[in-house]
Amino acid sequence: MDQISKIYLKPGKEAAIRRFHPWIFSGAIQRIEGNPREGDLVTVLSFTQHFMAIGHYFTGSIAVKIFSFKEVAIDASFWKAKLKKAYGLRRQLGLAGSPHDNAYRLVFSEGDGLPGLIIDYYNGIAVIQAHSTGMHRLTDVFIEGLREIYGEQLKAVYDKSCETLKMKSFTSSMPQSGSAGQYPLSVIRDQYLLDQPQTGEILETGHRFKIDWERGQKTGFFLDQRGNRMFAQFYAKNRKVLNLFCYSGAFSVYALKGGARLVHSVDSSKLACEWAEENFRINGFDPEIHPIFVMDAKKYLTETAERYDMIILDPPAFAKTHAVTNNALHAYIYINAAAIRLMNPGGILFTFSCSQAITREVFTSAILSAALEAGRNVRILHRLSQGPDHPVSIFNPEGEYLKGLILIVD
Repeated sequence: MDQISKIYLKPGKEAAIRRFHPWIFSGAIQRIEGNPREGDLVTVLSFTQHFMAIGHYFTGSIAVKIFSFKEVAIDASFWKAKLKKAYGLRRQLGLAGSPHDNAYRLVFSEGDGLPGLIIDYYNGIAVIQAHSTGMHRLTDVFIEGLREIYGEQLKAVYDKSCETLKMKSFTSSMPQSGSAGQYPLSVIRDQYLLDQPQTGEILETGHRFKIDWERGQKTGFFLDQRGNRMFAQFYAKNRKVLNLFCYSGAFSVYALKGGARLVHSVDSSKLACEWAEENFRINGFDPEIHPIFVMDAKKYLTETAERYDMIILDPPAFAKTHAVTNNALHAYIYINAAAIRLMNPGGILFTFSCSQAITREVFTSAILSAALEAGRNVRILHRLSQGPDHPVSIFNPEGEYLKGLILIVD
């Protein structure tokens, strides 16, 4: 086993760690003892050489992501215990083992003490998405842990880390502490690591959805919107609904279940619209009350002559970094102002931002600007966030990436 490198902090820079924040920025480092590579284990010590934490080394502005504030052995048992704790929370939330839900986020990065790791569970299929080299090296350990948790219920494991790791440079295939033998990292591709399923269908609050984790966005389905889709079902009765950026039509299905008299679904992806059509079919809806439009959402907003009683705006992340925040704000203002103009009086607008770089306050300010631009009176009914299977550590507020508002437009 290679010697674990040591990271020594500058004087006074240990305060954030004492508050259990899991990130160490490169500017806080006084010196490094050893030659850590991307993804290696490192021990973090204060300027006075007192133990602070253990984490994975990064070569960017965030130099270390911490997964233990205790001086413990980092082995397979350590990682499996983290995984089982995450599963225990989902059982406590009533998601794991529910007759109405068989899909949920099992691991949410820092929210579950596993920074850089996402695992979504889809009715026996575990989709792993590593956002760090260190976590990707541990894939074999996590597969063992998943087998111990689910037993024969685990049908397959799919590694979908290619996109999230494509900017990383993998220079070594040597096993790290806690790994289950050698795991080649020189070539990263999306692939099945355990069996290969024939189909993928889930239940979410009793609604049926086909899942394509291979070709779909992220891990295949946006599990973070579960609770917010239930709000859509509640408010949809007898309303004419527009679902923009509809993807596979989940919000549309909930609106139809809630008694919407008509739902228009719009997405620029023909494939996503085909998934939406299939999801409408398996939930038993008449195709005449849910027209689907393969079209750019912004173009639809500006060209349609339709007016709506409820609009759902759930766009992709307009700002993935703080550097493009200003451009993102203009985009949020534009689409929300256009949507507000299309609302019938008393209409309900669901609007979201999944950009971590956009704070809740900034997003609300953008909606204020949109209302002023549209010249309509707008009131907030609810403030929304991601579901409880995407928990946010109180010590890492950056984990709250999804912001949403339910508005009534006079």
